[in-house]
Amino acid sequence: MYHEEEQLRQKGFKLIAGTDEAGRGPLAGPVVAAAIILPEGYRNDSIKDSKQLTTLEREQLFVELKNVALSYALGVVGWKQIDVMGILNASKLAMRRAVLSLDPQPDFLISDAVPVNVMELPQKAMVKADEKVFSVAAASILAKVHRDQLMLKYHKKYPEYGFADHMGYATKIHLEAIQKHGPCQIHRQSFSPFSKA
Repeated sequence: MYHEEEQLRQKGFKLIAGTDEAGRGPLAGPVVAAAIILPEGYRNDSIKDSKQLTTLEREQLFVELKNVALSYALGVVGWKQIDVMGILNASKLAMRRAVLSLDPQPDFLISDAVPVNVMELPQKAMVKADEKVFSVAAASILAKVHRDQLMLKYHKKYPEYGFADHMGYATKIHLEAIQKHGPCQIHRQSFSPFSKA
């Protein structure tokens, strides 16, 4: 997990950021990205792709990462923009917003799978970077926990959809709730099953 950053530091890069997003697949809510710059020498073998962690593990690491980071930031793109620009472009925009909000700015960026257009910043997009690169795994945790927190707030506003249980993903319970109540304000109208209506 530490190899990529170590190689980049040997080439002279000091402020290496990882970025990743959460929420590309759900039928409701925003897509959230995080970017993080971790200090050289920081290690934590518990940090891995957020999907491989429990909710409690993610929440504990979320607190630790915010405390140890040289810089971290979040980028959010709402469901209305997702419907207009598509989920891929919305994901890139969320990551770009997160990276541009870092202070200090990184001198190298590693992203998960898709390149992020951030001015002249040197970068590398790696498939499954959230499983292979320490800073990207850390970013995946920040993004996932922040998005879950947002969805819990939406659950209070729209309890009939059960967002607290599935975070907007297309579970059987969620699909049944949509069939019963129709879509609510935060559903992505460009996604199936809404786009077929």
